[in-house]
Amino acid sequence: MDDEIKIAHIGAGYWGKNIIRNLAEMGNLELICDTQLSSLEQHKKQHPAIATTTNFAGVLANKAINAVTIATPAATHFALAKAALLSGKDVFVEKPLALEVSQGEELAQLAKSERRILMVGHILRYHPIIEKIKELIDQGTLGRVGYCYSNRLNLGKVRKEENILWSFAPHDISVLNYLMGGPPDEISASGEVILQPGIHDVTLTTLKWKAGASAHINVSWLHPFKEHRFVVVGNKAMLVFDDTKEHEKLVLYNRGIDFVKGEPVIRDEQTQVVSVDSREPLRAELDHFIECVQNRSTPKTDANEALDVLRVLTRAQRALEGGEKTITAKPSQPEYFAHETAVIDAGAQIGKGTKIWHFSHVMPGAKIGEDCNLGQNVVVAPNAIIGNNVKIQNNISVYEGVTLEDDCFCGPSMVFTNVKNPRSAIPRNTSDDYSTTLVKKGATLGANCTIVCGTTIGENAFVAAGAVAAKDVKPNALMAGVPAKQIGWMCDCGFRLQKKNAQLVCPECDSSYRENQEGDLTSA
Repeated sequence: MDDEIKIAHIGAGYWGKNIIRNLAEMGNLELICDTQLSSLEQHKKQHPAIATTTNFAGVLANKAINAVTIATPAATHFALAKAALLSGKDVFVEKPLALEVSQGEELAQLAKSERRILMVGHILRYHPIIEKIKELIDQGTLGRVGYCYSNRLNLGKVRKEENILWSFAPHDISVLNYLMGGPPDEISASGEVILQPGIHDVTLTTLKWKAGASAHINVSWLHPFKEHRFVVVGNKAMLVFDDTKEHEKLVLYNRGIDFVKGEPVIRDEQTQVVSVDSREPLRAELDHFIECVQNRSTPKTDANEALDVLRVLTRAQRALEGGEKTITAKPSQPEYFAHETAVIDAGAQIGKGTKIWHFSHVMPGAKIGEDCNLGQNVVVAPNAIIGNNVKIQNNISVYEGVTLEDDCFCGPSMVFTNVKNPRSAIPRNTSDDYSTTLVKKGATLGANCTIVCGTTIGENAFVAAGAVAAKDVKPNALMAGVPAKQIGWMCDCGFRLQKKNAQLVCPECDSSYRENQEGDLTSA
C-alpha cells in the first residue's frame, strides 16, 4: 500500500462491490459512500476496518482523501465527477463518462484546468487478452485486419435510465478504437424495443474505417445465455476471444481464403491456443489509476479516449432513433499527414508531424517516428522501425527486420533486403528467416544503392549512389562501388573530409578529425 493514496469509493452496488473488493485488497480504500444503508451495512461486515458514509459532500470535504472511484448509475456520472474534480480529487468513473458529449467535454476541460487525473472505466483496455490481440495485430500475425465482430449478450441486468447500447457497447467501442488506431468513419445502428417504451433491449452497430476495416457490435440483455465473444479476421489468420471460457480464452486460427490461379481456396491450418496472463482486468485497471495518481501521468483511458467513445455512442444513438441510418463520423484528426492515396493499416504507429505521400503503404506493426517524410510509393512492412526526422525518397520498401534510427536519409529507389537466401518455392515468412539491418543515426544511403540484410551502417556513414553494402560500415565512412569499399570519411554535417597536415578537416564547417590506432574516425 502507498500511504499517500487514500481512495473513497462512491456507489456500493452491482459493480461497485468489485471495485471495493480490489481496493480493499490493495490497501488503498479509506471510505465507502452510498445512499443505501443496507448496502453499507453489508460492506461493513466484509470490511470492518473501512469507514462508511451516506454523505457525499463530506467525502469531498475530507482532506485525507486523494481520489474517488465512482460506480453509480450512468445518469449521475457527470454531476458526481464534476463535483469531485472541483473539490481537488482525482477521479476514476465507470463508463460512460457522461450521457452527452458536451458534458464529457466539460469534464475533460475541468480536469485539465484543475490539473486532476480523470480516468474512465473502459475495463477491456486493461484485459491482458486485448493487449495480446493488439500485439499480434501490430506484429502482422493476422495480416491486414478486415473485419471484427463482438457478441456481448446476457439475460439482465435490465436498466431503466439507459438502453443496451449505452450499457454494453462502450467496452467494445473502446477496444475497436484502440485496435483500429482511432474512431470509425461511418456508423450505422439498428435495434429493437421490447420491454420498456423508448429503451432498446437489442442493438446491432456497424462501424467502418476508411482504411477498409469494418466491425459489428451485437449487444442484448434479452439472451438466454451469456456470450462474450470477440473475433478479429485478418487475411493471414483469425483470432477468437471467448471470455465465457474458463481456459483457452484466446485461440489463433490459421485459416482464411487464398486465391490460387485466380480461384478462391480455403486455407485450414493448425489452430493455436494463445497463452496470456490471467490477471484480473479490474485489478490491472485500478493499479493503473493509482499509478497515474502517484506519477501524475495520463491514463490510457483518459477523458479524450472516453470522448471518442462517447461520440461514437451518440452517433449510433442518432441512427437508432430513426431518419439517418448511417452517420458519417468526424474522427479525431491524426497528428500526421497521409495523402488520400496512401494506405495506413490498423496497428501502424505514426508520429506527430510525419508526412506520407502518394501511393505509399504503411502496414500493421510498422513504427514511424515524428517529423518523417515518406515519398511516393514507399512501403513500410510489419515490424519495421523508423526513428524521428527520417527522409525516405520515392520507390523504397523498408522491409521487416530493418531499423532506421533518427535523422537517416534514404535516396530514391535504394534497396533493402531481409532474407539472405530467398527461394520463391520455399516460404521464408517467419521472423527466424529474416536477417536484421540497422542503419544508425544520421546515416545517408544514396540513390539506387543496396543494403544487404544483416548489415549495420554506422552513425553518419555515407553509402554512395549505386553502391552495394554487404558488410558492416564504420561510423562516418564513405562507401562506394560493387561491392562497396571505403574510399574516404564524411563529416557529421555531410561533407567529405580532406587531409590537412595530420588531420582530416571538413571544408564546410571546419570540424577536425583523426584516425585512431583501430582505424576509426575520432574528433581531433
